[in-house]
Amino acid sequence: MVRDDRDDPFDNIFDEIERMMNDMTGGDAGFASETHIDVYDEGSTLRLVADLPGVDKDAIDLKCDGETLTISAAGDRREFDERIRLPARVDEHSAKATFNNGVLQVTFDRAEDSAAIDVE
Repeated sequence: MVRDDRDDPFDNIFDEIERMMNDMTGGDAGFASETHIDVYDEGSTLRLVADLPGVDKDAIDLKCDGETLTISAAGDRREFDERIRLPARVDEHSAKATFNNGVLQVTFDRAEDSAAIDVE
């Protein structure tokens, strides 16, 4: 039997998905438009690794309140504005950040447990 693609109802499904994604993102951002971020719990420290392609080191702005890390950056082709809820409370003043070849790495020390209060 010879297959006739003109009768295939799924013939243009991928073209339709791509068109819908372009409508939602306002361009050709496609499926790779999300920032890839990994968070690693390393016991006494938390390490976050984010891919920020096309961004200069000077264009990165980091803020942390101990529970959420905000990454803001602008590159030639897009802007990044990500809020990452950290899996544990951290000491935001312990933060160390490096940026190399489009990869941002931020480490934090875990915050000390709450102090016990003696009742007299």
